Amino acid sequence: MPLSMVRPGEANTIKKVGGKEETRRFLEKLGFVDGGTVTVVSEIGGNMIVNVKDSRVAIGREMANKIIV
Repeated sequence: MPLSMVRPGEANTIKKVGGKEETRRFLEKLGFVDGGTVTVVSEIGGNMIVNVKDSRVAIGREMANKIIV
């Protein structure tokens, strides 16, 4: 399921990062890699704050839909 459907507080393992090549590279630089752990901290108006690789990152719903957990 896409990251945008995950409830806050749940730790999930990233199974796949989709999208165009440049989008995948951008997300990988932020720490969204296959097998990595991601936790949703909060969601406000479709934008999400997630915890990935001991860092908090803000991403939009469109980006969150490209990350499959």
